[in-house]
Amino acid sequence: MISFPKIFFGFLIGSLLLIITAIKLATPIEHVSASTTLNLVIENDSLSTDNTEENFKDDCPISTNYPQSIQQWCSMIVVEANKFGLDPNLIAAVMLQESGGDPSAYSSSGAVGLMQIMPRDGIAEKFMCINGPCFTNRPLSEELYDPQFNIEFGASMLSNLFVRHDNWRDALKSYGPMDVGYAYADIVLNIYHNY
Repeated sequence: MISFPKIFFGFLIGSLLLIITAIKLATPIEHVSASTTLNLVIENDSLSTDNTEENFKDDCPISTNYPQSIQQWCSMIVVEANKFGLDPNLIAAVMLQESGGDPSAYSSSGAVGLMQIMPRDGIAEKFMCINGPCFTNRPLSEELYDPQFNIEFGASMLSNLFVRHDNWRDALKSYGPMDVGYAYADIVLNIYHNY
């Protein structure tokens, strides 16, 4: 039988968890404003270009703190980062969160490859939006298993989302799973800032 002390204790624990979550969500995170050149490096609430020697290892500007599973894609990441005006470390952070650097990654929702892009075929073909299938303008799964194509498509998406939202937290929220709110964006930004 459920007693009043058990109900009260459950209410108390639940309230404490909600308060802790609210405090964490209320903690300010770094926002990035748009840049006309889109050479985007997030650093202390501002944009800058970072070419310091500490971030280079064998001419790879990706932080050496990223695992080898991410480092192995450095040359492709740098090409696409330069093409779309992104910080290579941001692409690396998304890749680490999405696939851990596994080019054959396939999620239960149907996302494919290094940057976990939803294709127009497979499981994703069944996702319906207001005007019909959600991903009809996306590449096929087969194309997304090509690492270079996947990184290019993911970098393009990130760049376009940043232009649309004017800050990385909202851009990453839109890039990530629809059902997790800002949690995905906060995880990627945390990876970005701590690697």
